[in-house]
Amino acid sequence: MLTKRIIACLDVRDGRTVKGVQFESLRDMGDPVELAACYATEGADELVFLDISATQEKRKTFAELVKKIARAIDIPFTVGGGISSPGDVRLLLQNGADKVSINSGALSDPQLIKDISREFGSQCLVVAIDTKKEAGVDMVFSHGGARPTGRNTFDWVKQIENLGAGEILLTSIDHDGTRNGFATGLTKKISTMVNIPVIASGGAGTCQHFTEIFEDGKADAALAAGIFHERLITIPQLKTFLREHKIDVR
Repeated sequence: MLTKRIIACLDVRDGRTVKGVQFESLRDMGDPVELAACYATEGADELVFLDISATQEKRKTFAELVKKIARAIDIPFTVGGGISSPGDVRLLLQNGADKVSINSGALSDPQLIKDISREFGSQCLVVAIDTKKEAGVDMVFSHGGARPTGRNTFDWVKQIENLGAGEILLTSIDHDGTRNGFATGLTKKISTMVNIPVIASGGAGTCQHFTEIFEDGKADAALAAGIFHERLITIPQLKTFLREHKIDVR
């Protein structure tokens, strides 16, 4: 059985780490390079760096910041934000990213998934899905959760797997920043319908929430931001807790 991964996330806007609730009311959380180095030292299995304003403001992820973070850490590193072509991917990989995450670009042009997967391999492609309920139905949103796409979440999940996505980063907007727990039922449904890893994101508040998303939600990895930034839970504390509850972590 594969070990479960703990992933620290840095949502970056204008070169600073930020965190909000349900993608709104963003607060400054510190320097992304310093935080990245801290989490790598503490035992995070991977790091995700998302330039959350890149798509919205029609600009590319800062390759220079990616390079600085890559130099400060020794763990796998995923970068997303404003990626719309294989050329964008090449630039990020050349500057130290191990994987890329695409979201709005894939929604605008699903062929982008296939193009990136063919050129660089599916192992370096994470497709992020921001989902929330609309009239009781799970629907996909783009542009940092600001724009409805009209796509059913489960239909999109199957499409991106078929196109060559290597992993899914699943964020429940309804749960994001609430610290009331991950979207366990949603994650389980998606984890059991695909043959690629699913990273759960949105809602972590306690160590028990991670146990639930791994055991009940069947997630392959769990991602958190605010609880790590504010030191409500440290990664060593979390991993100790998970091992005590018979969750196999790295």
